[in-house]
Amino acid sequence: MAITNPYQSYQQNSVNTASPGDLTLMLYNGCLKFIKMAKKAIQEKNIEEKNTNLIKAQKIIQEFMVTLNMDIPVSQNMMTLYDYMLRRLIEANTKNDPAILDEVEELVTEFRDTWKQVIQLNRQKQFAEGGQA
Repeated sequence: MAITNPYQSYQQNSVNTASPGDLTLMLYNGCLKFIKMAKKAIQEKNIEEKNTNLIKAQKIIQEFMVTLNMDIPVSQNMMTLYDYMLRRLIEANTKNDPAILDEVEELVTEFRDTWKQVIQLNRQKQFAEGGQA
């Protein structure tokens, strides 16, 4: 009988039961985690770990890019920023430059914080609508 790690089970269950909005928030948080891990790896001169984490961050940004609804006008602006972040992550990887990662981390944090506000507003709206019924 296989013994499962309770934390891994909880994490998997969280992903399986999360709303699309919560999944997006998880991706932003994951991207930030990978950027921070890459910065640490640069400081420690661990090139392989830096590369692995930056590729993971790049894949998250690419996922955001391919899932944008381009019929919505704001998506054009978001695509431009995602493209910029992706190019900067690649540049940080090739130049081992933590300053570039600071810049991208700031942008991703702004996106994440805005997304958190959207989720909160939607929940408040749903609660208000549910309370009136």
